Amino acid sequence: MKITRIRTAVGPIASEIRNAYISFSTMTINLVAVETDETRNGEPVIGYGFSSNGRYAQTAIINERFTPRILDADPSEYIDEENDTIDPQKLWSIFMRNEKPGGHGDRAHAAGALDMAIWDACAKLAQKPLWKLLSERFNGGKADERVLVYPGGGYYYPGKELDGLRAEMQGYREQGYSYVKMKIGGADLSLDVKRIEAVIDVLGSGQYLAVDANGRFDLDTALSYGRAMEPYGLFWYEEAGDPLDYRLNAVLSEHYSGPIATGENLFSHHDGRNLLRYGGMRADRDWIQIDPALSYGLTEYLRFLDVIDQHGWSRRRLIPHGGHQFALNIAAGLQMGGSESYPGVFQPYGGFADKIPIKDGYVTLPDDPGIGVELKPEMLGEMRRLLSFE
Repeated sequence: MKITRIRTAVGPIASEIRNAYISFSTMTINLVAVETDETRNGEPVIGYGFSSNGRYAQTAIINERFTPRILDADPSEYIDEENDTIDPQKLWSIFMRNEKPGGHGDRAHAAGALDMAIWDACAKLAQKPLWKLLSERFNGGKADERVLVYPGGGYYYPGKELDGLRAEMQGYREQGYSYVKMKIGGADLSLDVKRIEAVIDVLGSGQYLAVDANGRFDLDTALSYGRAMEPYGLFWYEEAGDPLDYRLNAVLSEHYSGPIATGENLFSHHDGRNLLRYGGMRADRDWIQIDPALSYGLTEYLRFLDVIDQHGWSRRRLIPHGGHQFALNIAAGLQMGGSESYPGVFQPYGGFADKIPIKDGYVTLPDDPGIGVELKPEMLGEMRRLLSFE
């Protein structure tokens, strides 16, 4: 058993939408395929991975550094003979050889996509869905039968701000979602308050609405928004300031009594530890959103779970960013608080498997091996085309 080839490609996910900080008009992601010399049920075992939205493709890092290290390694270094599969944690150590600590950025996103493909191949070789494999190896066999999900959306609609926003949120409700998320900070406070109220009119209560500033605010603006939004009792107030401005987050938590969410732009377990140490995060109400596909992968995310345990936090306060089936499998198998979804944007990579229904804001996971890429035929077809399989 060995890894025989690693393919990479750039996946375009350009969209004419924006948040408070960036436009997605030129957005790309990493695509990765890890090929093995094994077959299961007559099919070659190939693991697929891709990055979450919000960053750009970094295929050169994978091709020039990570891939040669894996292909040059003796398979005995990464084979899990006991379980008849590959060992993703050993492979992570191999492809990260000779990499200095710190400097977490593009390298973390490239590693995350590769690590996803490796875990997909691992689960397929073991002939188990990833959520079940994680449950057995890292959670004492426990898993959630259903997972809370919410759609990341609520972007700006120039010229039809309120009507467009209401229609989008009504569509999510009709798809089966209970909780939704919208963007703030891309307009002035008075307009954003009107947008929040318009969405609450659709949802019936602020408790079902999360808002996301995408790191746009300085401290004064973050506090002003907090004072304006606090009466609505929102699900959470996300990423008010720069992700590394732990002091801003800590001061906001002193003045804003509602839940705060952040972490999607932290890319290592070290950064996550610093958030807990210095960011004022409150274990009884706040949410942490580190994205495995952007932060060196599930292998690094498991280290962050150790940090969570050491600080006395419940894993139920974790909701990974990303809106993909990788995070959904992790949330189910390791019993987290939920998972993001992107049913309307970043297609064909956003959202979950075609056969997964959303009911009362929750989804159940299938038993198909791997992370479920094959359960999204349009996505699989596009990935294979770009990765030059066809």
